[in-house]
Amino acid sequence: MKHDYNLTAVVRSELGKGASRRLRRVNERVAAIIYGGNAQPTPIAIDKPALYKMVEDEAFFSSIINIDVEGKTEQVVVRDLQRHPYKPLITHADFMRVSANEEITLTVQLHFANEESCKGVKEDGGVLHILATDVEVSCLPKNIPEYLELDVSALGLGDTLHLSDIKTPAGVSLVALGHGDDHNIGVVTVTRPAGGAGEDDEAAAADAGNTDNSPE
Repeated sequence: MKHDYNLTAVVRSELGKGASRRLRRVNERVAAIIYGGNAQPTPIAIDKPALYKMVEDEAFFSSIINIDVEGKTEQVVVRDLQRHPYKPLITHADFMRVSANEEITLTVQLHFANEESCKGVKEDGGVLHILATDVEVSCLPKNIPEYLELDVSALGLGDTLHLSDIKTPAGVSLVALGHGDDHNIGVVTVTRPAGGAGEDDEAAAADAGNTDNSPE
């Protein structure tokens, strides 16, 4: 499901950390910048309530955002949000312009379907470990997926799903896989519970008594 995200902003004339702090004290706008494309970077102050509401939505970070800057609309994606070290505040936002005909790279979330019916957990008493919660993709703006999904229902004890197991929509590629097979990392696995005994101990004893030392 595609979402429409629309923000309003004004051009910032005062720059620097001091100006950003003053902007936060007023508590109406957040300092930000729009960069990329064939235009110069534009420092802006963005409507705070609208931005804070949108960042609560996971899809915001993998969607095209329309920012109205004093009557001129910029189409952008989020590149970075800088947050206060201990207060629930966004101190600065970075947005990158997008072009309909140019591929971009961005991070999208991973969703794991059917965790409750995972074979290795339900039948074998294992523990599901999520090793990655997001991946970097490359695509045209129109093809940006809201998220990518992996079905873990058939995942057995000791099994691992890798990046190459993720089904991507047409026109979308995983950046890491373009760097070679050694970048095909695991993203979810099922292992025995920590400190488990019984069968593990029996297996260890059997291995110790096995005279065949050849690697498996």
